[in-house]
Amino acid sequence: MEKIISFVKEAKEELMKVNWPTKKQAINYTLIIVAVSIAVALFLGGLDYVFSDVLKKFI
Repeated sequence: MEKIISFVKEAKEELMKVNWPTKKQAINYTLIIVAVSIAVALFLGGLDYVFSDVLKKFI
């Protein structure tokens, strides 16, 4: 039981050392990730559409 308590205390100490982003930074990073994800999805969807259309013409 003593090892578990020691682990929790050390984990808490390490979390206090973390440089957490501000709320504004977190929102900006989230928006960037969502925008890039949508862009990649549209790009891959476009490629899928083009390649499936090309395959339908040959088959």
